[in-house]
Amino acid sequence: MQIGICGAGIIGRLTAWQLLQDGHQVTLFDKDPIDSGKAASYSAAGMLSPYSEAEATEPLVFKLGVASLVLWSSLIKELKAEVHYHSGGTLVVAHSQDRGDFTRFANIVRQRLDAKAGDFSLLEQQQIAELEPELTPQFQQAVYMPHEAWLCCCCLMPALADALRANKVRWYSGTEVLEAKPGEVIVKTRSGKRSHNFDYVIDCRGLGAKQQLPELRGVRGELLWLRAPDVKINRLIRLMHPRYRLYIVPRRDDLYLIGATQIESEDGSEITVRSTLELLSAAYSIHPGFAEARIVKTEVNLRPALADNQPRIIHQPGLLQVNGLFRHGYLMSPAIAKEVAAIIAQGDRYQSPFQGLFVKQPETNKAILESATHD
Repeated sequence: MQIGICGAGIIGRLTAWQLLQDGHQVTLFDKDPIDSGKAASYSAAGMLSPYSEAEATEPLVFKLGVASLVLWSSLIKELKAEVHYHSGGTLVVAHSQDRGDFTRFANIVRQRLDAKAGDFSLLEQQQIAELEPELTPQFQQAVYMPHEAWLCCCCLMPALADALRANKVRWYSGTEVLEAKPGEVIVKTRSGKRSHNFDYVIDCRGLGAKQQLPELRGVRGELLWLRAPDVKINRLIRLMHPRYRLYIVPRRDDLYLIGATQIESEDGSEITVRSTLELLSAAYSIHPGFAEARIVKTEVNLRPALADNQPRIIHQPGLLQVNGLFRHGYLMSPAIAKEVAAIIAQGDRYQSPFQGLFVKQPETNKAILESATHD
């Protein structure tokens, strides 16, 4: 088939890659340049942590995350590129004043995982010291999810672009999509607009699709990049916090990503003083070496969310709308891309194993919203 994909963020690129493996011819449209842009995919921590998220996410997100975690390592190998993929697992810790939240988190996650051996461990101080010596002595306990991972988004996005172009994907960069219709993509041109026709169109534009999915909203997230040579942490760290779950993601060259803010706002302007102070003070409370860290940069972006913060694949003949990935784009994208490919292959005969993800032929946007609210 000839397939047009609107939006070249992480879900657009992985969907294009999956469709190429299935023998389709793919054309990508995106308003950003190929190797950079303002999409949320460029300002993400790249955490592949479904177990850590189990306390706060719906079952659909958890199931998609677990399925994607299995897929990521093989995807990285297929790309044959230098993408920094780390599989050292996650440690969740809490200060003494937040011990109640920690206990609640541990109980909920243990129940969600159904006490599966090897997916969840409750560690004491000596065991923490064996994994991450620099976290002690301030933390007496930790929850350890050894199978979780994270990757470098700054490496992955260009690697996907190179792989797609090497496989003859036609790519219209710097091209704004005005409308995605069944079998048709309408783009903005200097003289007005132009139509491109396909057997199938897949709309992965995130908030760029808000005109067609008005129930979409943006949720603000903020991120700090710190260079901290005095800190030697090798695993993804999460900290209980009164407002959110702070995370610390190690990268190369003594870099650490600090984040977790989730603010109901579509303001995409610079990071606030309050968020900066909270993130930095929380990082310092985990490791005093962050006191001398350098702030390399800050990032703010808006994540596309539906009413229930769960993803949807909305289907009508000739058009799939893939949206609502919220702050879990990297966590869920491989499994969702496989779902999209299966829907295209099987059409109306397809039965998704992920209840609530696949919505067939809604009559109106109101129907989509009601489905997202009641699933």
